[in-house]
Amino acid sequence: MLYKKLHFKLSKICASLFILMCAVNMPEAHATIVNFKKEADGVSFNLDKGMLKIKICASDIIEVKYTVLNSFNTKKSLVVNNSWIQQVPFTVSDKGQKIVITTDKLKLVVDKASNAISYLTKNGQLITSEAKSENKTMTAANIAGIRVYNCSTQFNSPANEALFGLGCHPTDSLSINYKGRNQDLAIKYMTGAIPVLLSTKGFGLMWDNYSAANFYGAEANNTKFKYVSESGTEVNYYFFYGPDFDHIINLYRNTTGVAPMFPKWAFGLFQSQDRYMSQDEVISVKNNYRNNHIPVDVIVQDWYYWDPLPIGSHIMNPTRYPDPKAMIDELHRSNIHGMISIWPVFGKGTPNYDALQKMGGMTDITWDNIVTHTFDNYYDAHNPAARELYWEQARDSLIKHYNWDAWWVDQCEPDNGTLLDARRQTTYFPGRGIDYFNTFSLEHSKGIYQGWRRDIPGKRAFFLIRQSFAGEQRNAATLWSSDITCSFASFKKQIPQGINSCVSGIPYFTSDIGGYHLNWGAPDWSKPEYRELFTRWFQFGAFSPIFRIHGKGERALFSKNWDDKTKAILLKYDKLRYRLLPYIYSLSGRVTQENYTMMRSLAFDFRNDVGVYNIPDQYMFGPAFMVNPVTEQLYTGNNASAGKTTRNVYLPATTKWYDFWTGKIYNGGETIAAAAPIDIMPLYVKAGSIIPMGPVMEYATEKPANDIELRIYPGANGQFVYYEDENDNYNYEKGQSATFTLTWNDKLRQLRINDTKGSFPGMQKTHTFNVVLVNGEHGSNADAVIKGDKKVVYSGKAISVKI
Repeated sequence: MLYKKLHFKLSKICASLFILMCAVNMPEAHATIVNFKKEADGVSFNLDKGMLKIKICASDIIEVKYTVLNSFNTKKSLVVNNSWIQQVPFTVSDKGQKIVITTDKLKLVVDKASNAISYLTKNGQLITSEAKSENKTMTAANIAGIRVYNCSTQFNSPANEALFGLGCHPTDSLSINYKGRNQDLAIKYMTGAIPVLLSTKGFGLMWDNYSAANFYGAEANNTKFKYVSESGTEVNYYFFYGPDFDHIINLYRNTTGVAPMFPKWAFGLFQSQDRYMSQDEVISVKNNYRNNHIPVDVIVQDWYYWDPLPIGSHIMNPTRYPDPKAMIDELHRSNIHGMISIWPVFGKGTPNYDALQKMGGMTDITWDNIVTHTFDNYYDAHNPAARELYWEQARDSLIKHYNWDAWWVDQCEPDNGTLLDARRQTTYFPGRGIDYFNTFSLEHSKGIYQGWRRDIPGKRAFFLIRQSFAGEQRNAATLWSSDITCSFASFKKQIPQGINSCVSGIPYFTSDIGGYHLNWGAPDWSKPEYRELFTRWFQFGAFSPIFRIHGKGERALFSKNWDDKTKAILLKYDKLRYRLLPYIYSLSGRVTQENYTMMRSLAFDFRNDVGVYNIPDQYMFGPAFMVNPVTEQLYTGNNASAGKTTRNVYLPATTKWYDFWTGKIYNGGETIAAAAPIDIMPLYVKAGSIIPMGPVMEYATEKPANDIELRIYPGANGQFVYYEDENDNYNYEKGQSATFTLTWNDKLRQLRINDTKGSFPGMQKTHTFNVVLVNGEHGSNADAVIKGDKKVVYSGKAISVKI
């Protein structure tokens, strides 16, 4: 407690000094370089007003820091966890009016008159450049009665540039390209912020600042863009050079942390509802799925299981849940996992609240509890001791007592409605709330992830998080797009938000299939228009990184709200998801091993095709599938002829495309009217793709992956890396996993499988592949092909076969 008081007093002293500095250090639009010095890790510049430091983190990763104050911030970054120990070779030369820094991959030209930095390839081709007039600025301001510096950077932006990223904004406009538009970047209810931006010019930027911010993509008639942080003691950003998006994301995760593997069951179907009210209801849901042989892997217990106890009790009501441990055990016997919601909010008077309050771990930020109409307090997730105590409290209740498998980490904005100034004015453990406005979720998930890894070593962590921040992928976080409405308009917005979330470096995204609420109630799911909405959303969910039903009203796949036709369509996509688990789990292996992105903006694979830059509702799912959700209502009531049954699909250039459902081949570079009756979400497969498909299963690990249908789409060479491990635990981090590479030579019509690399306990000795060379209806649609073109038995040694 004494330490907490001393820390609080020091924070107040530092804040007073900062206010004084703000008063005496008024900035200019730009500062001139007076002299510079080469150091072991980069170049330091003295300016006529302030300082500039360019750090060479890697040959293609540059950190830029600028301040008008007398020193740079020495606090450890909350986002960057790479200490950059290894020095990188680079040269510095004075060229008169400019200073040139050269690495193995980049050439940086710093203008002496303005300190503006231009980034060029090693061969001198311009990648991007800071604006000379206002490139890096610090401007004194007063926000919510707090003296701050607004910190900004401004870059030139050519007309043919497209910009992606900046996190998830679930109620935002439908534009996916930030060129020419602005974005609020203050994390609050229904608004996210990840300060990561990728450009089709082949670079990425990440701002290492935690205050609320704004992105301006329409500066100077769209010829510039600007990022403005509300508060900071310096401008601090990272530049990543690709030029491919995959390489940029790889550099970003090398900087901020690798996403760990999820258990295999996490890629099956999550069944959730707002909310299950009793132990009997949860078991009933389990029985209905299993008795009807509908594939599912997770059942979710959402909020207010603690009622009538206050929030933060971490106790399940014993009247409604007489034996939670027995309930979870019964789910496990049916090969179903359980996820439960957990909140960082505490009602006064609970033992958990009292313990956190006593050690100085509570904040004065309140949440207006919409159920009990009380004002409950957030704990201080920025306080390491409070994070540890929070974890211990939740662990001892929800894990040791009940044995839940995953946590839904809800309400972690923190959300206090319109009282955002109260968040700014609070004091967190490391400093002022205004300076840590956006990092509550990052620090909250850090505490529970680190605790889980230490105390539950044999079970992979899975956390569903509302509004992630940069770096949160390392905490086993899946970003969920919050309390969206049950409407086609809302559904339409989730596609670009999911795409941009993944462009921002967070590899796992999900939305509530069907939407969360309709005017805070449940729609009548038995009505045809809502059946159609759920069906279309479910199709999109089956090709999202995480496949998850949630919201108000009964919408499980066995629900009486669905007629036979709807049930058949839902089951078709549910089974297809499970058939694709060998493909999906292999992609998840690449996410962890190679920093891959599963849900891919078209700019990942077609960056030089300007036709993809402004398409908000098409994306690649791994290297093979182009997914085209149907977000317009095609039917009116029961009249199937009242609406159109097609949607426009742009087929990117440079490749041929197969209609997954019919096998028909199309040339790239054209827009087609794709067939989209209610049972079809248009899916196109890139020529050269190799897709492993397993059997239909009722849960993700029901059957061993020894009989695989291997679909090959001819017309180009192709490759796919097949990944396997124990499906849970962290032994893969010790090398206990295996991969083998499947390669298709289109000219020779030859499939080669190389030697298996690696091993793990229980690993299969052989795989039998039913190889299918897709040709028209042969190998098309979701059904298994009984008679393929070749049967291949692979025992781990290299083999080549002609098809």
